[in-house]
Amino acid sequence: MPIYEYHCDQCDHDFEYLVFNAQEPETCPTCNSSQVSRQMSICGFVSKGAGGETVSSSASANSCSGCTATSCTSCGH
Repeated sequence: MPIYEYHCDQCDHDFEYLVFNAQEPETCPTCNSSQVSRQMSICGFVSKGAGGETVSSSASANSCSGCTATSCTSCGH
């Protein structure tokens, strides 16, 4: 069963929800608003080179604060 991330447009609360049988949350757990939407989650990964060295890691582990790029080649850092 997957855990998805959601955002409430009414109170600006972000929350996770364990989805059973494709039943998504009907309301926000904080304010009970029905204005919730599923968000894109950041996944984590580590790529290894032929010699076992780390060649890249997840987007959330990049060195640029506030950067949402998946690699530093797009911003030049």
